[in-house]
Amino acid sequence: MGKRKATEDSDNPNQDLCEFLTELANYERNVTKNIYKSNAYRKAATTLGKLSERVKNGAEAKKLPGIGDKIAKKIDEFLETGKLQKLENIKKDEGNVAINLLTRVSGIGPAKAKELVDSGIKTLESLKIHQDKLTHHQKLGLKYFDNFEKRIPRGEIEKIENILEDTINRLDDKYLITICGSYRRGKKESGDIDVLLTHPNFTSSSKESKKKQNQFLKSVIDSLEKGKLITDTISLGETKFMGVCKLPTEKGATFRRLDIRLSPYDQYYCAILYFTGSDLFNKEMRAHALEKKFTLNEYTLRRLTPEGVPGEAEKITSERDIFKILNYPYKTPEERDN
Repeated sequence: MGKRKATEDSDNPNQDLCEFLTELANYERNVTKNIYKSNAYRKAATTLGKLSERVKNGAEAKKLPGIGDKIAKKIDEFLETGKLQKLENIKKDEGNVAINLLTRVSGIGPAKAKELVDSGIKTLESLKIHQDKLTHHQKLGLKYFDNFEKRIPRGEIEKIENILEDTINRLDDKYLITICGSYRRGKKESGDIDVLLTHPNFTSSSKESKKKQNQFLKSVIDSLEKGKLITDTISLGETKFMGVCKLPTEKGATFRRLDIRLSPYDQYYCAILYFTGSDLFNKEMRAHALEKKFTLNEYTLRRLTPEGVPGEAEKITSERDIFKILNYPYKTPEERDN
């Protein structure tokens, strides 16, 4: 979900290589809008980030998944000269630099950033003066820019998890709560906090009115606001909340992006699998499902008919059920970071 933060990992011997690849990925996404190239650079950065040793040269890097000739040459250039001419040229262009900066504000995408830069807004200071051009989400992204830029330490998310569980269980102890994403995969840091929520009375076949369904999430958000965990709402729909949460610290308080998604009880474990990730693991799992004549997504696991039409949803009562039905070796969340 977090689009802003490059992966920071002090244990990564290829950190500088990952950083230049991430910068190139951001440039291709935000400025040239070449998503294919952006994804290629990001995938290469992810691959290098998992190595336990320093890459010696481009030829060695090329043996790794997702690294072809062009990226290998860039790795050679960087290792030999300590910089990359393409990035140096990008950084000389004031417009490119400004677009990349503005897209780091939560809620501002490449098109909006270009529109702002074209109108002469190229710095955060200038953006603060022209907040009339921003949506509610973008104003909050600007207000909390410094907080949202920082990675969130695992210990901090654990504290937020305890507050969430205590507050929501006091409201109704039948709610189930899971923080997904990189936190569930055991990472030391995360970009933002992604929470999945469900309740046994909320199912995909519930005949309740939309208004009553909406109360499941709304009552949770109300209680978290009263408990002073949630400070701002970006948006609140029937099944998705986006906003800001606050954690008091010895030095004051930190503000973090918090997303809470309400999932039907019968679809909860497919949702947990999907929102835990990683993206690459999800792709592999979906591909394996198709080989076994199933279709898997964030909602259901369904067997395909001989004509290739999805049938009834399988009954899933845990993540392990999904692996078992697909005859796929179970992987703990920590093992899904491929």
